[in-house]
Amino acid sequence: DNHGTAPLTLSSELPYKGTIQRKVRKKKKKNGVITANIAGTKYEIVRVVIQEMGFVKTRDEDETANLIWSDCAVQQEKIAELRNYQRINHFPGMGEICRKDFLARNMTKMIKSQPQEYSFIPRTWIFPSEYTQFQNYVKELKKKRRQKTFIVKPANGAMGHGISLIRNGEKLQAQDHLIVQEYLDKPFLMEGYKFDLRVYILVTSCDPLKIFLYHDGLVRMGTEKYHPPSDSNLSQLYMHLTNYSVNKHNEHFERDETEDKGSKRSIKWFTEFLETNNLDVSKFWSDISELVVKTLIVAEPHVLHAYRMCRPGQAPGSDSVCFEVLGFDILLDRKLKPWLLEINRAPSFGTDQKIDYDVKKGVLLNALKLLNIRTSDKRRNLAQQKAEAQKRLYGQGPVKKLLPGSSDWEKQRHTLERRKQELKERLAQVRKQISKEEHENRHMGNYRRIYPPDDKTLLEKYESLLATAFQTFLAGRAASLQREMNNPLKRMKEEDILDLLEQCEIDDEKLMGKCTRQRGPKPLCSMPESAQSLRKPKNHSSDSSCDSDSSLSESGEETEKEDHNEKKEKKVSYDLEENKYKSLERSGKLNDHFSKESPSYSCPSSSAGPMRRSVSCPRSISILTMQSQAAEQRPLSAKASLQMQRTSPVNRSHSLSRSPSSARFSQTATLGNMNSSGSESLLQQKTKEQEVALTKETLLLMNDLRVKFPGKTNEESELIIEDIMDNWKYHKTKVSSYWLVKLDSAKQRKVLDIVRTSVRAVLHHVWKAPDVENLHLYRLFNRVFNRLLWSHGQGLWNCFCNSGSSWETIFSKGSEAVTPEQLQCCQRIVQLCKHCLLVVYKQTSDSRGSPTGMSHHWDDTRY
Repeated sequence: DNHGTAPLTLSSELPYKGTIQRKVRKKKKKNGVITANIAGTKYEIVRVVIQEMGFVKTRDEDETANLIWSDCAVQQEKIAELRNYQRINHFPGMGEICRKDFLARNMTKMIKSQPQEYSFIPRTWIFPSEYTQFQNYVKELKKKRRQKTFIVKPANGAMGHGISLIRNGEKLQAQDHLIVQEYLDKPFLMEGYKFDLRVYILVTSCDPLKIFLYHDGLVRMGTEKYHPPSDSNLSQLYMHLTNYSVNKHNEHFERDETEDKGSKRSIKWFTEFLETNNLDVSKFWSDISELVVKTLIVAEPHVLHAYRMCRPGQAPGSDSVCFEVLGFDILLDRKLKPWLLEINRAPSFGTDQKIDYDVKKGVLLNALKLLNIRTSDKRRNLAQQKAEAQKRLYGQGPVKKLLPGSSDWEKQRHTLERRKQELKERLAQVRKQISKEEHENRHMGNYRRIYPPDDKTLLEKYESLLATAFQTFLAGRAASLQREMNNPLKRMKEEDILDLLEQCEIDDEKLMGKCTRQRGPKPLCSMPESAQSLRKPKNHSSDSSCDSDSSLSESGEETEKEDHNEKKEKKVSYDLEENKYKSLERSGKLNDHFSKESPSYSCPSSSAGPMRRSVSCPRSISILTMQSQAAEQRPLSAKASLQMQRTSPVNRSHSLSRSPSSARFSQTATLGNMNSSGSESLLQQKTKEQEVALTKETLLLMNDLRVKFPGKTNEESELIIEDIMDNWKYHKTKVSSYWLVKLDSAKQRKVLDIVRTSVRAVLHHVWKAPDVENLHLYRLFNRVFNRLLWSHGQGLWNCFCNSGSSWETIFSKGSEAVTPEQLQCCQRIVQLCKHCLLVVYKQTSDSRGSPTGMSHHWDDTRY
């Protein structure tokens, strides 16, 4: 009986355990995991990399995995069935350069139109179609008494099968489907052996084209010493062929695990070998990159056309469901010129040796990191599909259809709306590409982006070749694709698109009969703007950035209303610390250092009395001067200074859209005229020593500037910034989304203008110049501000991530010298801009008064 109960107990427990495991697996999937279907691969290294990336392997028949890996090319039907969140490791149409006969045919067409650019492939004939041309070439060689060696390959062969060398071309038969190439008989030798390079290339997208080169690879050597081809050694394939699949069968094949020995080595070791022999490594990589890009430019029209046929509903510029790791086989001649032999769309990921494991693991691991496959992709895709289905169901298109019999006015409106929609879609694509490039720059690993290149001249050259390729291969077909490639919007940057959108708004206002707003330079008004329209001012427009105390001339009723509102709302001020200000006001004395300097300060924003906030900053953000109050006071009493600052409403009515020349402050014009001639003559008399002293003084005052959070003390504001930086891992994505995605360029400019306005006030005070724009130091600051706004704010974001090109490169690449004090001032500006962004982000995220998350008082022109 005891023996009988044991198996019963065991069998009853097994199903229970299986149920538990299934429940746990389901729970994991619910929490969000990245799944991978690797049933189509035989390579163990792929499974190792998938496991190291934290992906979960699915069942072989599961077609809903985030990643699908296959060793061989996949059918176009399978690519068409993929969801937008999935990724598969092959592009449709890539066979146009991966099959030897297709590569030869396409290269021949490009050579006819661009012979100088495509001189890196040996002369090739496709049998039987080009048999006659080949025989004519052989006859010409005979007439010149020259003899060449030809290499014969199967049109769709691989791994060195069926390859042979011949010297008598007349013996070849026309019936076979072959590829015949001129044999490169003067290769670059290493230790007396012929070799080729296996270079790994990652293509992450064909729309737009993105190519990455892996800065390592394999050097595959022959196993017999090389001698030029002759009738006696044509059959010695171990000498003339470098394929690993051929040479591994030779008894002389060396499986050495050290870097500098063996029949297989790394390209990393090879570049060190070139450096040791005083050969140009940078030119070597440059030539390899150019060969790869030009070859893939030949494939791009075919790949893009096939991809669009497979994914007809996918918007241009959206995430690609395909990627591909290609293996380029490249031979170097005696002059180190690279020659393209063939391209493998399914390169071997076998790991017979340690060098294979190290190189190929890096290729795969860095490629998957670059792809940026996320657990949220599937959820977002399903939500997007649901939203699109609802739009189709309820007919909520972005632009209403034009009804038959519409008037000319309606047709013009419809054309304008379509144009605006097209510009908005392109703007979204440009911003999305910027976000992708940021991720790529952080996760490139050992890859390098070779297309699009950073060099503008090289980019123009590639774009010209790409246009030629589309004309050559898609002439007479794919008309919509041709039109899209010729669309000038594809080459426009974000600023250009924003300008076009602004022009569309002007045209729309004219068409609607509205009073068009004056459009000068982009107004630096409150940021971010709320969805509500700005209220019209009663007697005057918004205060300009130096219109410090103009509110004192308003009626008592308006002053009471403003005071009442300020009790309810979060406050912003550029006011100095009250106690110090009052004591200095009573004394009316200057700091000894500043009293020795020449005449009275001409900018009222720094005269006695509080510094008012600028129109260019939100009401709830400020920069507070902590310790420079003594330097801010002038030898005028508070009463006298206030009287001088009062002006008529006409002088205070500055429009936000006025040109820079007319946007200067009326107070500056009033006070500045009294001592402008004296200031100009003084400015000319300044020596270099005085400039250094004034720069140091500027640095001291700038170090005292602090970004103030609304309703908080200075210490609390600093704690808020420190808290964000301490929890940067949590805030990073949110700040990135807010700065790079949610804010357009105009609003980003307004954030930095908060810092710019305070810096201008400091320069006004220290240098006593009526027009700080003429100062060399201010021009340096302007370059820094422009660099931080570069590429839709990418310059400032690089300062947070320590990635991409630094803002300091604007000085390292320039010819003018920058003193250490000037550089420290610029560094302080960058630090203030970072703090300002964090405070604006925090204040905006805390605001719940409006549906856009902005404070409800930002639409008031008084603020």
